[in-house]
Amino acid sequence: MDDMNSSPRTLSTATLILIGLAAFKLFLHFYVNTFTAYGFFRDELYFLACGEHLAWGYVDQPPLVAVVAWATRALLGDSLFAIRFFPAVAGALRLIVVGLMARELGGGRFAQVIAALTVLVSAVYLAHDSFLSMNTFEQLLWTLAAYLLVVILKRDEPRLWIPFGAVVGLGLLNKYSMFFFGAALVVALVLTPARKYFRSRWLYAGGAFALLIALPNLAWQYQHGWPQLELLRNADAMKNAPFAVATFLFGSVLQMNPHNIPIWLAGVCFFLFMRDGKPYRALGWQFLAVVGLLILGRGKPYYLAPAYPPLLAAGALVCERFFNARRWNWAKPALVVFLLIGGVMIAPFGLPILPVETFIRYKNALGVKEIETERHRKGPLPQFYADMHGWPEMVAEVAKVYNSLPLLERGRTAIYCNNYGEAGAIDFFGPVYSLPKAISGHNNYWLWGPGKSKAEIVITVGEPREDVEKSFEQVEEAGKINHPYAMPYENGSPIYIARKPKFSSIKEIWPRTKKFI
Repeated sequence: MDDMNSSPRTLSTATLILIGLAAFKLFLHFYVNTFTAYGFFRDELYFLACGEHLAWGYVDQPPLVAVVAWATRALLGDSLFAIRFFPAVAGALRLIVVGLMARELGGGRFAQVIAALTVLVSAVYLAHDSFLSMNTFEQLLWTLAAYLLVVILKRDEPRLWIPFGAVVGLGLLNKYSMFFFGAALVVALVLTPARKYFRSRWLYAGGAFALLIALPNLAWQYQHGWPQLELLRNADAMKNAPFAVATFLFGSVLQMNPHNIPIWLAGVCFFLFMRDGKPYRALGWQFLAVVGLLILGRGKPYYLAPAYPPLLAAGALVCERFFNARRWNWAKPALVVFLLIGGVMIAPFGLPILPVETFIRYKNALGVKEIETERHRKGPLPQFYADMHGWPEMVAEVAKVYNSLPLLERGRTAIYCNNYGEAGAIDFFGPVYSLPKAISGHNNYWLWGPGKSKAEIVITVGEPREDVEKSFEQVEEAGKINHPYAMPYENGSPIYIARKPKFSSIKEIWPRTKKFI
């Protein structure tokens, strides 16, 4: 893999290699999503429900993921493969952009291949590209914005702040973490010669464009009393597990794949200390600023994942130049093999490719322990995989209870779920059993309200008996949710039939059901 960076033929070859690696990554996700024995992830079911209630915002996220969910079902259908189609495509595109970023920084064919391989073998990217969530689109949009920043700094093209602003604005419609990207960039520009762009009208035009794109969602948050802030406060107080800075950093490094450490560390050195990296100093400071902001904000380790691609691209360039300077041609295939070995070892933690019992044995053999980011008790599977189990079985059990009611009672019965995962499962799997739509006080389900049901009879899912008895005089346990691989707080959860309400209308007590967390 010689560095023939100046040859047009080599550039074309490098592009074909990037496309080939992206196609392999895409095929890998398509294959797993078609044949996996694991099911829908908890959040996916909620996002699908959000897609049935399109709006400019939701309690816990901006609108983009709901739009993707709606479009996916309209275009491709409801299969696991269909729902996870666009996340897989986003992951493949990110791989290509990282390779192109290495090229823009001055890397040849080898640097571009290594940059792409680091993306391919990262556990956190494999995981986030394998299900519908905001995260895969967040990482793609951060990477696109970073690529445009590299071009701006390299070619001194201030007009590119306009498309940069468009990407940032779209990122804000996807996930509020894009504010971290923007705030860190401001810090980075102040600390480097790139501060000259503060004198450019194009920078402010790009910022205004980003704000304009995000404005409808910000207006929605304002109109609803900034529920996102309430959710963050509640999650910090009641849901998220406290952990040390060292735990945050260790978790982030582990999720990126330990075999990638020398690459992204070389990228940090390139941006902050090397002469060739001087024009791009802002990217190094931006990464450090993001780390600092996430530590102050007590973010989870995976929150840092979208900040790594520039480091991976720059680190691949450093490796290429280091090997070329010493004519260590043998080291190039050795590095490729090293990365691939790391990727194969860590792949089962990002992709549900192993049968459950095989994965548990593999995890235990390696001695890998999940970083505790939430206060929930864990079962035999990491939370990421546990939340892919038990939903069809839960809905079947609820349907058994519902269909055991006399026909006249079913029309007066509501199904109330403790959390949005359960409610989303009822909404997605329930139609085959003729179940009504679920209601819940959790996050945006609370805003959607109790619907038209009089709720004279309520089937509750996952609610403690003492809570149900506060609102009903007659409470009968009618079933239980049982699945050995589900999260422990779901496994064994009761299903109650509640009759004789202590309220005149469910709308009367609905404000008390609110749970933003």
